[in-house]
Amino acid sequence: MTFQDTYDALLNRWQVPVEQLDISGTHVNACGPADAPPVVLLAGHGATSTVWFSVAPRLAERHRVYAPDLPGDAGRSTAAPPRTVDELMDWLSGVLDGLRSERPLLAGHSYGSWTALTYAIRNPSRVRKLALIDPTECFVGLKPSYVLRALPVLLRPSPARNESFLRWETQGVAVDPDWLHLTDLATLEPTTRPVRPKRPTATELEQLQPDTLVFVADRSKSHDADVVARRALAIGATVVHLKGATHHSLPAAHGEELSDELLKFLVEG
Repeated sequence: MTFQDTYDALLNRWQVPVEQLDISGTHVNACGPADAPPVVLLAGHGATSTVWFSVAPRLAERHRVYAPDLPGDAGRSTAAPPRTVDELMDWLSGVLDGLRSERPLLAGHSYGSWTALTYAIRNPSRVRKLALIDPTECFVGLKPSYVLRALPVLLRPSPARNESFLRWETQGVAVDPDWLHLTDLATLEPTTRPVRPKRPTATELEQLQPDTLVFVADRSKSHDADVVARRALAIGATVVHLKGATHHSLPAAHGEELSDELLKFLVEG
């Protein structure tokens, strides 16, 4: 199947009616009651918004769920890709404005978590709560071994290199074959390099205002999970350890646990 066919096949896995919206060239997959409290889900680099197929249906029972494709990344967005951190933040503000989404739960995985955290630091009044799923470049840098293993995929992307890298990192955890196939095909799509993450300062993290939930993949090869947990706890975040998870087995392979914790977090406070 083509990239677009595989994308649609994963949308069908959401098991709820999905509206495909266009917000000034940003493609957004939406589900759940239109008048329910909003949740915005930001995927990791190359994963596309379809990766939330095991999470979005549960959240959509009580919330309006929005999952955008980042312009410049694989997916269906056609807007100009952000080139700087400021442009990336303006892009997200524009999406929230277009969706009329006031103070959502902002949740992200991997690169999406850094985007969500940076946005919450800069725009605290626009984020009700924050959820970071095995966040990268938020509390600690990437491991050199992870970067070295990822370089071939970044420099010369191909389905074979992508699949080899993901199977190395997921360490035998069952990865959904449809999603894996989509990420393989994504390496053949025209994309641009994402905005380079700038890790928040200690002061910025200490002054973070929204209530924050941090999921830590204890088997992640991307960074030191213990350091992530320790630094998240130090700023008052709630930390949930996912003992069987690796960085790239999230979020798809752990949807039930993620959904349960997110729903609990949404009703607290």
